[in-house]
Amino acid sequence: MALEFLLAALLGGIGGLTRGGVGLLKALSLRRRILWSYWVITVVIAVIIGVFSGIIFNFDPRLSLLAGYAGTDILEGIYKSFKVQKVYVVAGKK
Repeated sequence: MALEFLLAALLGGIGGLTRGGVGLLKALSLRRRILWSYWVITVVIAVIIGVFSGIIFNFDPRLSLLAGYAGTDILEGIYKSFKVQKVYVVAGKK
């Protein structure tokens, strides 16, 4: 069980680092200031998202990697996929 947590965290972190690397390359190409603390926080959040998505979906390593890369976007998608639709009941005439 601990090995699955570690694998999910590692893959989530790799996904987050990949996304962060793309952001760094973009910032460097546009000559923007890099906020290293923000970058570290996003990678840590990616690790957390990777672990929890792995737990929720039976420790599928592919999903942990994708979740780390997608970041909070995947949380929104998961929420929308499980969102209960409202049901309206209309009373009929007798």
